[in-house]
Amino acid sequence: MTTSARAAGAPAVLVLEDGRTFRGRAYGAEGQTLGEAVFSTGMTGYQETLTDPSYHRQVVVMTAPHVGNTGVNDEDPESSRIWVAGYVVRDPARVTSSWRARRSLDEELAAQGVVGISGVDTRALTRHLRERGAMRVGIFSGAALAPDDALLARVRQAPEMTGADLSAEVATAEPYVVPALGEKRFTVAALDLGIKGMTPHRMAQRGIEVHVLPATATAADVYAVGPDGVFLSNGPGDPATADLTVIQEVLERGTPLFGICFGNQLLGRALGFGTYKLKYGHRGINQPVQDRATGRVEVTAHNHGFAVDAPLDQVSDTPFGRAEVSHVCLNDDVVEGLRLLDRPAFSVQYHPEAAAGPHDAAYLFDRFTSLMEGQRA
Repeated sequence: MTTSARAAGAPAVLVLEDGRTFRGRAYGAEGQTLGEAVFSTGMTGYQETLTDPSYHRQVVVMTAPHVGNTGVNDEDPESSRIWVAGYVVRDPARVTSSWRARRSLDEELAAQGVVGISGVDTRALTRHLRERGAMRVGIFSGAALAPDDALLARVRQAPEMTGADLSAEVATAEPYVVPALGEKRFTVAALDLGIKGMTPHRMAQRGIEVHVLPATATAADVYAVGPDGVFLSNGPGDPATADLTVIQEVLERGTPLFGICFGNQLLGRALGFGTYKLKYGHRGINQPVQDRATGRVEVTAHNHGFAVDAPLDQVSDTPFGRAEVSHVCLNDDVVEGLRLLDRPAFSVQYHPEAAAGPHDAAYLFDRFTSLMEGQRA
């Protein structure tokens, strides 16, 4: 059970699974939360981060020191609720300063029962995670407080992210339709693996009627909507746990396919590539990625802890034809995109919908539209 910690600023403690402990003040709700500790390098867009389903079961550490200036509004959420398991900030804003704000960030966290902690040296915590890797963590305040060794035992009993099958926990339970804006040009079946609200909107802006389907949808469900293309969304968890039947059917039929983030990992697995867990992942809105076809460098929005294991410098033979790595991260050479050469399918590891984040990758939705145009012709 949680209660608001806004007025009291009650003592709180953050405990990592390797025993490192940070003390601060309760922020948002008071109580206990467990998850995977990750850090986000974005200086803006915290409301979109909080409501991104890809953060399910993750405790997000904000590297920007001052968080909450613009409060919370009713226009920017990417889903119907906050999905982060916990929230860690250094200096929370004491005053909300935005004409769009309806309440403070602290109030929103408390209202949704999200346990957080403030007053933490987030630079030291981030450096620790970079050196040791993402790991399990707990935040404790109020009645949940106990001796450190007891708290550490709770953290170590929490499930790990490796092997976690989470898409069905965050996806829609029932199909719904996002209508095209203006003249309808295409129909797309979007598999909701943790989709953000801005993603179907970006497609709707291009005349696409988007049928958002549950993560458990079958190939029959996908093709019942008569799709011109199929979209694989972002989402949480380990891609090694996902069923690939629908994706393999789409590739076999040659229906244009576009995947982002988790969808990129699933396309990679369907093509026969492996996936692996990154040491501390990519999370933020300032990651440099190169489109290898054009040489252009994009600043992109990321949220992923797993990546595709594919050769960077050669074309690979797959069950569905030749494939190549189309995009690569310039920070660490992680695979950031895949492209089939013999079928209309491609994917990227990042978020082109720019919520939050730069608009450098918006052209990818146009590329998907071009694939559907080519198939129709």
